[in-house]
Amino acid sequence: METSTLIKDTKIVADTADVYPKVFKELITEINNMLSYAIYNGITINTEVNSLIESKDLNDLINAHNILVKNITPATPKSIEYTKTLRNEGQNKSIFSKLPIVRNLILLALFFLILFIITALSPNVNNSSLDKGLMNNSGVPLLLNLSYLASVAGLGVVFYLLKKVSNSIKNSTMVSEESISYLAQIVLGIIAGLIMSEIISFYTKTPEDIDLFNKGVLALIGGFSSEAIFSILQGIIDRVKSIFIVPKPNK
Repeated sequence: METSTLIKDTKIVADTADVYPKVFKELITEINNMLSYAIYNGITINTEVNSLIESKDLNDLINAHNILVKNITPATPKSIEYTKTLRNEGQNKSIFSKLPIVRNLILLALFFLILFIITALSPNVNNSSLDKGLMNNSGVPLLLNLSYLASVAGLGVVFYLLKKVSNSIKNSTMVSEESISYLAQIVLGIIAGLIMSEIISFYTKTPEDIDLFNKGVLALIGGFSSEAIFSILQGIIDRVKSIFIVPKPNK
């Protein structure tokens, strides 16, 4: 079924269309997109939508829109429109050109993997060097050890993001803003990995408890779960603030 045949003409809308012409046009476009998406993917549509989309009343079109939004969840009209745009623009392009975010994440994964291999091959990166940590290490060994841990954290966050992007493509939930947020998540993941491996590890009982395996795992966990680490730190800060900040009495 062609999208253009779902709602044939926007001129059938009532006089209120003159008041909100842009709203009516966007409503009809999004309803058409959602109907096409649902039909193509075999999603069950409430039959009451049929009478609503034939109506000339704004309320009926809004109700039809609301029903379709529930039918296609977790996809949204915005994500469907973005996916449709990517598909139309990338008809004659390779898979990497169609989805720049996937290409960039794969390139970053290769970069972190190469950095991981190079630093792991260095004789300055070993159990005793990592045991020293930030406070007792310096110079090139410190730089190599931090680069090693940062590469592990980077691999963790890129692994998480590639899985997230894969699910977004599969469920048609990807939006353009994700490309910007992913860059911030990568930086946060590397920072979280270093925090987990270098700062939190200070509180272990003995230096012997810290080794290459443990610090690498902490960096990987920090990169993979940067959002969780941020939430934990934010929770600690909120608790500390509640101790020193007295709430204002209600008047």
